[in-house]
Amino acid sequence: MKSFYHEIARQHQELLILPEKKVIHQFIDDFFLLLYSNTTKTYETEASVRYKFNLLEKQFDELVTDFSPKSDSRQQTEIFFEAIPHLHKKAINDALTIFTKDPAAKSFEEVLYSYPGFFAIAVYRFSHQLWEQDLKLLARTISEYAHIKTSIEIHPGAQIGDNFAIDHGTGIVIGETTIIGNDVQIYQGVTLGAMSVKKEDAFIKRHPTIEDNVVIYANSSILGGQTIVGKNSIIGGNVWLTNSILPNSIVYHKNEIKIKTLSENKKEIQKDTASLTFNYNTGERYLSVDELFE
Repeated sequence: MKSFYHEIARQHQELLILPEKKVIHQFIDDFFLLLYSNTTKTYETEASVRYKFNLLEKQFDELVTDFSPKSDSRQQTEIFFEAIPHLHKKAINDALTIFTKDPAAKSFEEVLYSYPGFFAIAVYRFSHQLWEQDLKLLARTISEYAHIKTSIEIHPGAQIGDNFAIDHGTGIVIGETTIIGNDVQIYQGVTLGAMSVKKEDAFIKRHPTIEDNVVIYANSSILGGQTIVGKNSIIGGNVWLTNSILPNSIVYHKNEIKIKTLSENKKEIQKDTASLTFNYNTGERYLSVDELFE
């Protein structure tokens, strides 16, 4: 064990010493509370808002120093906080888009307060800004907090346009080189992923491009850096797409269930006579019931 202890000690000597994750998580929660939450009256005056921003700037400056010691932390902090008004407006527009498109949303406050999709999008907006500032490890750490809380994974390197809406959201994965246009809506379980996971492909576009005004329904996978979904298209549920499609297209997976109506002279249905059959050649499914007649 002595050699193992030595190896662990050497590892701690060589690795960058980072703050505990709960410090970053608390920073994000405080940031979100200030910008989007209506759970407190603390920030009803301009003076209280300015005071909190000053505290957050100091905390952020320390985070930059921890995560990127070679960076000019003061300059990085100034760039980030100067971008906040623009990023805040984009996230508010995302929330309004979710409220407009989701009939289950009864108020704008409900979206801000309880929608995991909005939380994931808002955190993405800020983590993407950090990614653009080359604070990549900090950006990834912040985006992973949203992933932990919502089960929605949006890589901070992805490029996402205005008025982005996520409905439900559980299980969504959006890869690093994904490009998403304006007014796009996606549902739970959607993967915008890569065809290849080879390390040598790290610096090429591996994930798809989704143009403006596209809807992608639940559990669909769109893969590949050369795959483009044209504007105004609809991708149905459970679609596996690795080829580009033209604008104004509808893509759907044929999943047919046929149910026979029981006739009036039916005596009984025996146990285990109903079955779901899947044809692996055609992709069709049939629900059948063995009928028993006199």
